[in-house]
Amino acid sequence: MNPVEIEAAVSDLILQPFDGKEFPFAFLRAFGNKETTIKRLLSGESNKSDLGGVLQSNNIHIAVVENTDSVANILSKLRSSRATTKAKARYILATNGVDIEAEDLDTGETIACAYRDLPDHFGFFLPLAGITTIKQVRDSSFDIRATSRLNRLYVELLKDNPQWGKAERRHEMNHFMSRLIFCFFAEDTGIFSGASLFTKTVEQMSARDASNVDEIINKIFIAMNTKTVDRVRTNLPRWADVFPYVNGGLFSGEIEVPKFSKIARSYFLHIGNLDWTKINPDIFGSMIQAVADDEERGQLGMHYTSVPNILKVLNPLFLDSLREELETAGTNQRMLLNLRKRLTKIRVFDPACGSGNFLVIAYKQIREIENTINDLRGEQGRKSDIPLTNFRGIELRDFSAEIARLALIIAEFQCDVIYRGIQLALSEFLPLSSDNWITCGNALQLDWLSVCPPTGTRVNFIGDNLIVEPLDQSEIEFENEGGEIYICGNPPYLGSTWQSKQQKYEMQEIFNEHTKGWKSLDYVAAWFFKAANYGKHAKADAAFVATNSICQGQQVSILWPMIFETGHEITFAHTSFKWANLASKNAGVTVVIVGISRQPKKSRRLFSITDGGSVIVKETENINPYLVEGPNIIISKNSTPSVELSRMNFGNKPVDGGNLLFTRDELDDLHLTSEEHKKFIRRIYGSTEFIRGIERYCLWITDELYDEAIQNHYIHQRVKEVRSIRLASKDKGANKMADRSHQMREMNHGLEQTIIVPSVSSERRTYLPVGLLPGDAVVSNLAFAIFDAPLWNVAIIASRLHIVWIRTVCGQLETRLRYSNTMGWNTFPLPRLTEKNKADLAQCAENILLAREEHFPATIAELYESMPDNLREAHERNDEVIERIYIGRRFRNDTERLEKLFDLYTKNSYSTKSIKKGKGLKTL
Repeated sequence: MNPVEIEAAVSDLILQPFDGKEFPFAFLRAFGNKETTIKRLLSGESNKSDLGGVLQSNNIHIAVVENTDSVANILSKLRSSRATTKAKARYILATNGVDIEAEDLDTGETIACAYRDLPDHFGFFLPLAGITTIKQVRDSSFDIRATSRLNRLYVELLKDNPQWGKAERRHEMNHFMSRLIFCFFAEDTGIFSGASLFTKTVEQMSARDASNVDEIINKIFIAMNTKTVDRVRTNLPRWADVFPYVNGGLFSGEIEVPKFSKIARSYFLHIGNLDWTKINPDIFGSMIQAVADDEERGQLGMHYTSVPNILKVLNPLFLDSLREELETAGTNQRMLLNLRKRLTKIRVFDPACGSGNFLVIAYKQIREIENTINDLRGEQGRKSDIPLTNFRGIELRDFSAEIARLALIIAEFQCDVIYRGIQLALSEFLPLSSDNWITCGNALQLDWLSVCPPTGTRVNFIGDNLIVEPLDQSEIEFENEGGEIYICGNPPYLGSTWQSKQQKYEMQEIFNEHTKGWKSLDYVAAWFFKAANYGKHAKADAAFVATNSICQGQQVSILWPMIFETGHEITFAHTSFKWANLASKNAGVTVVIVGISRQPKKSRRLFSITDGGSVIVKETENINPYLVEGPNIIISKNSTPSVELSRMNFGNKPVDGGNLLFTRDELDDLHLTSEEHKKFIRRIYGSTEFIRGIERYCLWITDELYDEAIQNHYIHQRVKEVRSIRLASKDKGANKMADRSHQMREMNHGLEQTIIVPSVSSERRTYLPVGLLPGDAVVSNLAFAIFDAPLWNVAIIASRLHIVWIRTVCGQLETRLRYSNTMGWNTFPLPRLTEKNKADLAQCAENILLAREEHFPATIAELYESMPDNLREAHERNDEVIERIYIGRRFRNDTERLEKLFDLYTKNSYSTKSIKKGKGLKTL
């Protein structure tokens, strides 16, 4: 269940008559517990409560007060209960149907409220549903409750008005929802005269069977689109005439309203009875946008970008600079005035704005700085000079674009209330401006210079209905010209595999003239390139959230030379971290934040997370495209490894149509004698076979044993099939191999042992799944092999240092980690090793292998999904030994690891290779 569904279930529970015996089970159902789980608790099979309540292990201990005991006293008994401790319950909850109290035993947080107010606190219990909550969302349960009810209304209206759900009318439906949201907010914040004016008018004037709800709402909308001087000739009923003129394009144009059923009317009234003063435009928009999207509705309440994450972009992009200038100004009136003037000219542009999160946060932060200036200048309550139209966006979906504009309008009003007082805020709020500063369109096909024109450019357009006007009418006059432009946002990521035909076309249009390798780029790369080209014509800095793959592997050599050619440099970056949403089973994609600029910077800031979870900031002269301190270099392939490392090769490629390979059952069908099996069959390993422990075998026939081998009928048939396949191939190399159809393309193997390294493995593992095979094992071309090499090579491959290097320079295949011998192994920077170093590393490798053996027959996949303690300790010891060889201590985090590796790589490359110099770029 998602948070919206949980909120709805909790709200439904509270509406039912309280039943003390049923409550604990109904409560658990509301948080997604299956009926099988409930039945086990009801039967007592899994209920271990020692207080006559309901105890679910690892989750919650619930008790209902049925005597004179107080709720607080029962909660205390739950807290001290041995059963609570033994079952490792996270929550305790006590209620009597009037009051309710609960505690999170992990954090010590508590709630105490009236039973009827439990839905206001449902976010407190979200971990019961396996949802890892972000505190800000949990503390802002209103936004999820509002989303839940709006979703119910939306679905019900589409059920009653199926034609409104079709493509040609979906926009009208979405626009109608935007109008409702504004009205609900306006009636609770004093924008409309009279408490709950909108909801009460619809409730009082509409029939209970809902037959005329659409007519009532229609009249109200007409009133809000009609100026007071024009109302005489419109014959508005008195109950509609009390609504103010809103304008702003929000109520202009088509005023048709969908038909309401009794259920839809009931949902409408429930929404209106919420306290809309609690709306948080920072997150509400990103939640509500999913209401209008059939595919996303299943994830309602999880579309959330946390404010701290947004500030990771905005702070180093420009907010930190503003705050530093404010601190420097102190109480100097002239400096404060200059800073305030600077604020009025700043333009923030999000070309993938969604529901406006980045723009809303940027606006609120700038207003906060402006208010501090006003306080320091003794001008409290001064009208803001920060125009909303300086916060521009492009959004593909019309409903999200409307919500973005609405969120900014609400943010402006809320800021005015905070900094100027409710009376002044109300007096200047209406009518809304009809300027349209959020463009609905495809950001990759629009000219950003037109949507957000650079300094000195003036474009004019004013209209009545800009919220629904076409793209060519989106330009308006900028206020306060001559300032900085900051481009930011969280564009769609989409690796090349997941891009639609339309998206591939857009990528081709943007990159085709610049690089032949554009097909390998993530979709988000196009936003970086467009921002870089925009920056050639305007004083603009840019920063985007992106998949970390644009700073890894082959994408680095494709994208970043093009960006550097425009004169941009990386000015700040956040190295890889999880951009998490609310779903515990979806921990979020791993992202980076990269800021670029053509404006000279004294230093660059590199943000990274230590192994302990804290954030460190490093000032550096340069950040390279791998997001590492150092010169702008591109890692190139090496045909051979460093002097110390053993040679790594691809395994043996069958080119056989599967005829040289066998499962265990297929091998039995050959009816081989034990002698034949010993001579002609070997165990073969690719990535999957090694990682998942799958048994697979292959024919391994040397030339001198060929005549003997084909005496076996079954082997002969297999060899004939291989010959036919190779001869029929269009590959000339395969044709040549037909003469030795009893063999694979290569026949490489170890004499004593073989180190195997899978070519593709899960990105979730902390370490690469390297292994040691016996000498007679065969490695297929789906893995890499090092034959008869010293064991210390295993320690290098199994280290944290090595997987960090592989992730960075090799990148990923879809979401999996991709290994490359020429890019990853042969380029791996290794200091000179002493014989003592090698002996220590060999011992570490042996310890890792022995730790695995203790858990036989567990597979590599199982061992590295949830690592046993002894295996983890063996890896930790290995990391400590290796890292001490590099710097004499453990590295603090992956960023520091990469910095050392790149430093070594650069030094080694300078001494052994010629350097190709490009514009700010060195390919080594």
